[in-house]
Amino acid sequence: MRPLIGISSYGRAGQRQTFSVPCEYVDVVRLAGGVPVILPPVEGELEVLDAIAGLILPGGGDVDPTRYGHSVRHEANYDVSPERDQFELALARAALARRTLPMLCICRGMQLLNVALGGDLVQHIPDHFGERVLHRRPERLPVTHPVRLEPESRLARLLGATELVVRSFHHQAVGRLGAGLRAVAWSPDGVVEAVESERHPFVIAVQWHPELDALGDPGPLRLFEALVARSREYRARRSTAA
Repeated sequence: MRPLIGISSYGRAGQRQTFSVPCEYVDVVRLAGGVPVILPPVEGELEVLDAIAGLILPGGGDVDPTRYGHSVRHEANYDVSPERDQFELALARAALARRTLPMLCICRGMQLLNVALGGDLVQHIPDHFGERVLHRRPERLPVTHPVRLEPESRLARLLGATELVVRSFHHQAVGRLGAGLRAVAWSPDGVVEAVESERHPFVIAVQWHPELDALGDPGPLRLFEALVARSREYRARRSTAA
């Protein structure tokens, strides 16, 4: 059986409000051999973690700065959803408590992971790092730029590379790292582009969007194949323990 991979949904939006995720996340999980399960915000206990074998925290709008101790919201912040923040922070912390549950965090997901572990965010990259490297177009469209990976990182070993050209569209970045995280990739302007947990066997977060290229490029697809493979192992261990 293929493992169930939970993907937390974007915040409610639209004239007739919906919870959704971009199709690329669903398609790449299917291509990698998993079964995607969309997780909208719920309250209370997170029994859904008993059902899934892996978790993706995807991109989307900005995390409310009050969640990481900033009292003033930058004018560039957009699509802030208190409902989504509350759910995903609880989901991330509950998932981290299951030390071997595999988790892949993308763009906002990386920032959310950092906040869940007590870190903070740079609210607007140009204010701190300038505009030598563009991380998105003004109309919130993706751009490509190089990143450098720590050679000894899990991410570099998984991708088989220490330098990449990636697609991203974000205006925020991780600042102070959360507990147990280490930076493992950087863009030329010094923005942290990936982090890994030192306390978990597979908790990897990237600031770029590998799902945009994974359907046609075996390189980015490796991230999702690794997540699915780890999820199979996680499910098998749980079945044996039961």
